[in-house]
Amino acid sequence: MSTSADVEPDAPAVSKATGRPLTKRGEATRRRLLEAAEQVFAEQGYHEASIVKITERAGIGLGTFYLYFDSKQAVFEALVIDLNRRVRHSMSEAMASASSRLEAERAGFAGFFRFTAAHPALYRVVREAEFVSPDTLHLHYTRIVDGYEEGLRAAQQVGDVDRRLDPTVTAWALMGMGELIGMRFLLWERDADGVPPEELDAHVFDAMMRFIDNALAPRGRTEGTTDA
Repeated sequence: MSTSADVEPDAPAVSKATGRPLTKRGEATRRRLLEAAEQVFAEQGYHEASIVKITERAGIGLGTFYLYFDSKQAVFEALVIDLNRRVRHSMSEAMASASSRLEAERAGFAGFFRFTAAHPALYRVVREAEFVSPDTLHLHYTRIVDGYEEGLRAAQQVGDVDRRLDPTVTAWALMGMGELIGMRFLLWERDADGVPPEELDAHVFDAMMRFIDNALAPRGRTEGTTDA
């Protein structure tokens, strides 16, 4: 059995039966299976989840499942890649109108938190990928960081970001911050009735962005200088 990490993650989906790209109807069926898988894996975890539970949740026959995925692991890996694609889209769409890198950071994190509030499964699915499919976990994070690094390097060139920062280390640090802030204040937070928040608290978001602004802002010193 091959893993989804072996192929380009944004490549068009193909039918397992024919090897050809899916029709619009096929794409809709595959989407239903992924949405059902997102719910089942989030609620029950990988090991308790089953193909039967996923197809029942999707309202699709068991045999139809195998036209799209050849195993539980295959649909799990496809779900990780699908969540990754959608969260990156949410972030990039939010950043599109930003006029500076610091504005882009604020908009991008807002897009990330909107997505994770609506799709808390992202956390459980990605963390289980560490054990179920390490290659797909690696793919998830590197797909995010690669674009992040590129944006930081471009911002450094125009003076929006401190040029002394290492773009790779900075990208991983910012991604880790966003993930853990979301975990603490979205995934774990509950009101008196046990209901999770629909969005990140504005005070938490502003405090985080103040930290990021201070970390990224140019310091007005030439590259290569050191503090006394």
